[in-house]
Amino acid sequence: MSEADRARWDSNYAGRTSEAVPACELLSAHHYLLPPTGAALDLACGLGGNARLLAAHGLETLAWDIAPNAIDALNTLHLPRLHAEVRDVCVAPPPPDRFDVIVVSRFLDRALCPAIAAALRPDGLLFYQTFVREAVNDHGPRNPAYRLAPGELLALFADLRPLHYSDLGTTGDTTKGIRDQAWLVATRRT
Repeated sequence: MSEADRARWDSNYAGRTSEAVPACELLSAHHYLLPPTGAALDLACGLGGNARLLAAHGLETLAWDIAPNAIDALNTLHLPRLHAEVRDVCVAPPPPDRFDVIVVSRFLDRALCPAIAAALRPDGLLFYQTFVREAVNDHGPRNPAYRLAPGELLALFADLRPLHYSDLGTTGDTTKGIRDQAWLVATRRT
């Protein structure tokens, strides 16, 4: 990531707090799949809504983001089991076989996907939610390079076993259902 991108993200979080930021819709809808204990990672965590849910569930949770302002806001909460740190995951990806749960929401770096899959322990869960090119509105990044093609999320994690997948695109009544994003819950095969 360039210094300009890093500075842009950091300024985006300046003066904001983490307290009212909810977990992503995918994790909120499927939190019942979480194990009762283990290690979790909220990758590119932003203000940490996912990390807070994971830690509250009882998981030892790391929250990584490139923006110091986001991490500072999250660390002011002093939550048990939540450890937030500034980390450029593109330069320092997660180590292999380290996490029981990884959550990624609204972040896409295709080159990082193999490291994310490898960072799961056997039977570990991946919750991944991000923007797609086949969108019905203009939410999310304007650059199509940061949006998934139809079915691409499944292909990026082909070595994992999908438990839940959704990418509704523009099919049917576009006023209904989760649009503009693909969702994947998958597990590492043992």
